[in-house]
Amino acid sequence: MNIAIAILGLAVLILLHEAGHFFVARAVGMSPRRFYLGFPPALVKVKRKGIEYGIGAIPLGGYVKIPGMHRPAPSDVDVQLGPAMKEDPSLYPKAARIERALEAGDHAEARALLPELVQAVGAAELTPAAARSADRCLTELRDGLGEDAYWRQRTWKRIAVIFAGPGANILVALALPFIAYQIGAPGDVNTTVKRIEPNTPAQTVGLRPGDKIVEVNNKATPDVPDVSDAIRGSNGKPITVTILRHGQVQMLGPVRTTKIGDRYVLGFEYGWDTKQYGPVGALGHSLDDNWRAAKATITFLPRIVTSSGRKEVSGPIGISDVSQQVISISFTWYLQVLGLVSLSLALLNLLPLLPLDGGHILFSIVEGLRRKAVGREVYERVSAIGIALFLVLMFIGLSNDINRLGGG
Repeated sequence: MNIAIAILGLAVLILLHEAGHFFVARAVGMSPRRFYLGFPPALVKVKRKGIEYGIGAIPLGGYVKIPGMHRPAPSDVDVQLGPAMKEDPSLYPKAARIERALEAGDHAEARALLPELVQAVGAAELTPAAARSADRCLTELRDGLGEDAYWRQRTWKRIAVIFAGPGANILVALALPFIAYQIGAPGDVNTTVKRIEPNTPAQTVGLRPGDKIVEVNNKATPDVPDVSDAIRGSNGKPITVTILRHGQVQMLGPVRTTKIGDRYVLGFEYGWDTKQYGPVGALGHSLDDNWRAAKATITFLPRIVTSSGRKEVSGPIGISDVSQQVISISFTWYLQVLGLVSLSLALLNLLPLLPLDGGHILFSIVEGLRRKAVGREVYERVSAIGIALFLVLMFIGLSNDINRLGGG
């Protein structure tokens, strides 16, 4: 159940990220064509009011298809419709007229000529591969030539749509710790027993959750370090533990400690003090947590090129593993960790690299300053670099996750 909750938490963060893009796009006049959790091929999909909603088979994120991300270019028609024109040369004159209109920048004329090409492609006898490529070409032309095409919008609208995804994650990063601090965030660890590990000396001697350890070997242990030092310093010899249970003092043992790794332990987890905050205090702590996490993330990024930095990178598996461990300790801690994961998603997506959101924002600013859309080929070249870096980062994170889970 904890693993399921951890995975569900990551899925919700991705869903909210994509929902940010989706709803802001609709609000500023762009009508998204698809809204997916995960990447195609689709496991489940349904179409409502011209929008396709689905769950993809590749669980690496999600995406919203916004129409006309790139300005249509003659080369796009030539490349994507090429196989179909080779199989049916009668398509060439109709495609050529659209290419000439695009070359002249007459998008209204290209849009007027499109139905004729659509009809011709529909009547042509094409192989499945050529038909798929032709359909993709027609869909992209239709989206790119539409009034709601992304590339045709004012710069502030484009930036708003792209920033809405990371922006949603930032809001979640602020909201989850805010809720956690009001519910009651774990504070300082104390000498109260929180949980007993099975088949350990603590279980054998009769230690129970809720017991407060006050002495070890008749020596007072007011703080956690005192208890830990006394147990670890036993070197496997029998010890007695004096506890406070339901207001009564009891002595348990003697019992021998057991060695785990290089430490002698009894086999229990400490508890902690819980403190609740009002709305103002909770908001202050949430802002402080996010500010410190943001600074730590920004200063960490340059260290990825170093060996020590690469070892700190985690992928979805590692994040899910840590999350499910935290859930077993405290649900409010899980909310705080999930908030930090949401902040990390936002900051990662804001890196100025295509195809990340930060790269699209950067290109929107560049296009706004030069008053001219950048061609698809430029986007594709720059995106190739960003995708390569992202895949390297994912590989490092996955390798680290496997090593940690495997004990390597």
